[in-house]
Amino acid sequence: MQMNARLTVAVVCIAATSTTIFMSGCSSFKAPRWMRSATSLTRNALNDDEDLQLTPQERAKRLAASREHFVIADKAFRAASATPRDKSAPEFLKAAKQFDKAGKAHPRSAIAQDAQFMEAESLFFADHLTRAEKAYSTLQKEFPNSRHNDRAAARQFAIAQYWIETEISGDNKIMPVNFVDRKRPWFDVDGHGIRVLDQIRFDDPTGKLADDATMAAALEHFRQKHYVEADEFLTDLRETFTDSEHLFNAHMLGIRCKMESYAGPKYSRLVLDEASTLIQQTRNRFPDKMREPEVRDVIAKASAEVDFRKAERLAIRANYREKRGEYGAARQYYQELLVDYDKTPFAETARTRLAAVEKLPALPEKKLAFLTKVFPEGKRAKPLKTSESTSFFR
Repeated sequence: MQMNARLTVAVVCIAATSTTIFMSGCSSFKAPRWMRSATSLTRNALNDDEDLQLTPQERAKRLAASREHFVIADKAFRAASATPRDKSAPEFLKAAKQFDKAGKAHPRSAIAQDAQFMEAESLFFADHLTRAEKAYSTLQKEFPNSRHNDRAAARQFAIAQYWIETEISGDNKIMPVNFVDRKRPWFDVDGHGIRVLDQIRFDDPTGKLADDATMAAALEHFRQKHYVEADEFLTDLRETFTDSEHLFNAHMLGIRCKMESYAGPKYSRLVLDEASTLIQQTRNRFPDKMREPEVRDVIAKASAEVDFRKAERLAIRANYREKRGEYGAARQYYQELLVDYDKTPFAETARTRLAAVEKLPALPEKKLAFLTKVFPEGKRAKPLKTSESTSFFR
């Protein structure tokens, strides 16, 4: 064990010494290969950016190799593009393999950026859409400011839409797991589509397709009756993309999502209040749309539905208090119902019941109240304090 410890210390010292000499810029010193390897290991541990560790000669060598692979890949891509569509997939896959080699030969460089994009394009045209989507995602992750961002996002959007449309059409309902079609994921095709749409707006929130992806994801969640998730996307669209062409539809669909996610009169009324606010915002923000009879009718029905649900809640609570003999609380609920929702079907019942409980006591009489005089309420004893505990904290 002592020998292993000594050996480790020696290796570290040698590596540190060689690193110091190498980084000092002494051109007359030529370190042996084992020392250069130790230097490389040390630098890799201290710095993740491999390109900064390369000498100009090594960088030029990698660039030359990357260009060589890129030229071969480009020729293969052009040849595949000239091949008939039904026979071009193998050729595009060959091009994708060469582009992958070009990117790995000189990673994090400008040529690697182009190679990564062209690899994704090759997989896209080869109809390997799952692999293509991963390649586009890798491009967006490793080169967030790439000049290919808009085009890559457009490809991802098209792939996501294709997956969602195939799921809607029901073409893959025979087998729950996809083993044969390379255009689609193994399972949860529409779920993968939503994930890609969400990733598009995450990678480039100011991009051209960010609002389109947000709206498409919301629509798919709505189709699946995931109203809470759809409402989250729609809320994000309304708050983030204030000049989007989908803004009006985001308001209209958001109202519907909030009404569909309402759990009932025994649960929170928060979504009803949010729906009321959104209805008013729609009326104020889109006066031109409100002149259209169809839109005006939809908004009026939504507003009436919200009022009905709120009145229903008050009626149920008033009835509950009345049955318990808490007539004061019941009167308060009935009065609130009549003031705020007098046009709902519950208003007439509220008037009748309010007149019936008007002169009744606010609270019911306590049963066996005389026992409180026989057994008066005890006072809570104070906690004991010992001298030891007091002296300890002092």
